[in-house]
Amino acid sequence: MRIKEEASRLLDSEYMVPAIFIILSYFAWQFSGLTGSFVFNQVVTRFIRDGILVLSLIIPVVAGMGLNFAITVGAMAIQTALLIVIGYQVEGIKGILLAIIIGVFLSLVLGYVIGRILNRVKGKEMITTIIIGFLFNSIYQLIFLVGFGTVIPVANKEIILTRGIGVRNTVDLGMYRNTIDKLGLFKIGELEIPLFMIIVVLLFAAIIFYILHTRFGQEVKAVGSDRQTSEILGINTNMIRIKVMILSTILAAFGQLAYLQNIGMFDVYTAHMNADIISCAALLAGGASIKKAKIRHALMGIFLFHTLFIVSPQAGQNLFNNAALGEYFRSFVAYGTIALALIINIKNENKFS
Repeated sequence: MRIKEEASRLLDSEYMVPAIFIILSYFAWQFSGLTGSFVFNQVVTRFIRDGILVLSLIIPVVAGMGLNFAITVGAMAIQTALLIVIGYQVEGIKGILLAIIIGVFLSLVLGYVIGRILNRVKGKEMITTIIIGFLFNSIYQLIFLVGFGTVIPVANKEIILTRGIGVRNTVDLGMYRNTIDKLGLFKIGELEIPLFMIIVVLLFAAIIFYILHTRFGQEVKAVGSDRQTSEILGINTNMIRIKVMILSTILAAFGQLAYLQNIGMFDVYTAHMNADIISCAALLAGGASIKKAKIRHALMGIFLFHTLFIVSPQAGQNLFNNAALGEYFRSFVAYGTIALALIINIKNENKFS
C-alpha cells in the first residue's frame, strides 16, 4: 500500500514534470554537442534575465488566481518608462532609477486596473489575463506607432522613425547595458558568474518569501485556499486580489528591466510578447501547478526549462540535420511544458476530487 502511495506521489506534477525535464535535458545535451561551460554560462545569463519575471507569478498562484499571463503589462510599463527616459536622454544609473520610478508608478496603476477586472471574472482569471495582455499590447502599439511624435513630443529624434511619427522598431540601450549585472562578475576558467545579479534575483525571492509569511501573506493563502470562508472570516478578498495583481505587475516590471539592461537593446514592439509564455513554462517546469507555487519551483524551473531551451535546438539540428527544425524545438519546449503541466494538474484534480 505504501509503495502504491509513493508511486502516486511521484506521478504528482511537483515531481513528474521536473523529472521529465532532467531526463530530456540530459539526452538533448548529449546530442547537442555543446560544452558544459557554454550551457552553464547561458543558463546563468537567462537566470538573471528571467528570474524576477518567473518569481512575479508566484503570489497570484498562491492567491488562487492561476498563472498571471498579464505580466506582459508590467513588462510594457517598464518599456514605456525606458522610452520616456531615453527620449530625454537620461543616462546611466540616474536613467535606470528614473525608469524604475516611472515604471513602478505605471505598474501600480495598471495592476490596480487588472485586479479590478479580475474581481469581476472570478474563476476565469487565467484566460482573462491572456486577453488583458492582448488588449494592453494593442494600446501599447498604438501609443508608440502613432502617439510618439504627434500628441507626445519627443526630444530625442534618434529613436523616432524618419517620417517623424512612431518609435523605431529597435532601440539601443547601450547607455544602460550591463550597468547593473557587470557588478561583481567573477570568472572561474570558462565559467562566468555575475554574483551581484544572482544575489539580486535571490533577494527578490527572499522578499516574496517574506511577504508570504506576513499577515498579508497569510490572508493571500487563505483567499487562495477558500475564498468564501475568507469572506466569512472578515477578509476583504477583493482588495487582497487587487494588491496581489499590483505586486505581480510591479515585480514583472523589475524583471523586464533586468532582462532589457542585460541585452542592451530591445525590440520596441515585440520584446515583451513572450515574457508570459516563457515565465509560465519555467515555473511549471519546476513542479508548480496552477494552484500551487513556491520559491523553489521558480528557481529550479528556471534552470531546468532554460537548460532544455538552450540545448534542444542544437540537438534537433544535429539529429535531423535541419537548422529550421532545430529552432522549432524552442516553441515545442515552451508550449509543451505548459500543456504537460496542465494535463497532469487536471489528472491529479480528478483523482482527488
